[in-house]
Amino acid sequence: MLIYPSRSTVHPVSNEVPEHPCVSPVSNQVFERRLIEKYIAENGTDPMNGQPLSEEQLIDIKVSHPIRPKAPSSTSIPAILKALQDEWDAVMLHSFTLRQQLQTTRQELSHALYQHDAACRVIARLTKEVTAAREALATLKPQAGLVVAQAVASQPHVTGLHSASVPGILSLDLCPSDTNKVLTGGADKNVVVFDKKEEQIIATLKGHTKKVTSVIYHPSQSVVFSASPDSTIRVWSVTGGNCVQVVRAHEASVTGLSLHATGDYLLSSSEDQYWAFSDIQTGRVLTKVTDEAAGCALTCAQFHPDGLIFGTGTADSQIKIWDLKERTNVANFPGHIGPVTSIAFSENGYYLATGAQDSSVKLWDLRKLKNFKTITLDNNYEVKSLVFDQSGTYLAVGGTDIRVYICKQWSEVLNFTEHTGVVTGVAFGEHAQFLTSTGMDRSLKFYSL
Repeated sequence: MLIYPSRSTVHPVSNEVPEHPCVSPVSNQVFERRLIEKYIAENGTDPMNGQPLSEEQLIDIKVSHPIRPKAPSSTSIPAILKALQDEWDAVMLHSFTLRQQLQTTRQELSHALYQHDAACRVIARLTKEVTAAREALATLKPQAGLVVAQAVASQPHVTGLHSASVPGILSLDLCPSDTNKVLTGGADKNVVVFDKKEEQIIATLKGHTKKVTSVIYHPSQSVVFSASPDSTIRVWSVTGGNCVQVVRAHEASVTGLSLHATGDYLLSSSEDQYWAFSDIQTGRVLTKVTDEAAGCALTCAQFHPDGLIFGTGTADSQIKIWDLKERTNVANFPGHIGPVTSIAFSENGYYLATGAQDSSVKLWDLRKLKNFKTITLDNNYEVKSLVFDQSGTYLAVGGTDIRVYICKQWSEVLNFTEHTGVVTGVAFGEHAQFLTSTGMDRSLKFYSL
């Protein structure tokens, strides 16, 4: 007689499903043959009722391979909890891997979108320049001979913009929509708007209690901005000639100022170790962040053209790149010695130029996050200002003198030494047709290129 036990039949001695089952005719119990033979050899009886039993009496059972339940040790509460914990750990590890892959994909997508946006900006600018060139060509009259283009001072200089009793023009900017309008900030605490074409002062703006170290001209409004060691940022109406907002974002000297691409927000840096992001309409500080790990004064700040990231320089020679939305430090560029004095992004967003008190200018590739070129200047050369022209063709360096470099080759093409004091600001006119500079000699100079 063949007996087919259910898959849940367990050995009465071992409490496990037998691998080679057999049945005892004495007790009608199913046993593991290996165990029951050992028991019979020692006792000669059935383990269940003590009746005499021999190996010959055992009847084998034919079974298919049963599904073995887990060992009793695996069905205890601690064992179940451990199994659940192991399963949870595995799920969490898998989830972490997926999050890492997602983050990498997002970064790749962000980089691709950024490159696309930069390419669109470059194409739009080149289209505009081509159109302007065609219009100029259409109206160009035949010339008797060729004139060799060279850089010369189109007018000696402009003086009298700021007080002579406290000499020095400390900051400079041009109106992006009309580069004939020049904005300067002086050691005399005043902000001055000058019209190059009309050769006259449009407005003198008074209100700061200390020197003016940073100025910005709004690209589409008759509004200018200024910052000072008096810890304030002021928003001025050029037409009204008055201060319309005072932004109190810092508790120490404001060292840097930059306007967001939308024209609605200001980035500022300060010796109080914070950078701030403020609304120019309300004067309200929207966010204020410091790098607690560094604990060092910020010396300058500049928005990237896309407005999503920006750079700051520090007193301990670090250049830090920040993500505006996340308010986090996403990259650091070490290498300078001494406080960073100026930083500038190229218009296409690929390059960053930085200067410090080590008489050098470093060029960084933002796509590869590395320094690919260092321009070593004369010993004790003071780098005070850096600026790319709108086409990304030239980089101007202002300091002990003025030097203009052609991008990509990064070779010097022009040098101006007309200032009798340190050059504090340089700026390119529209289509790099001229260069403007200011200095501690209180003069404003123009050079045709």
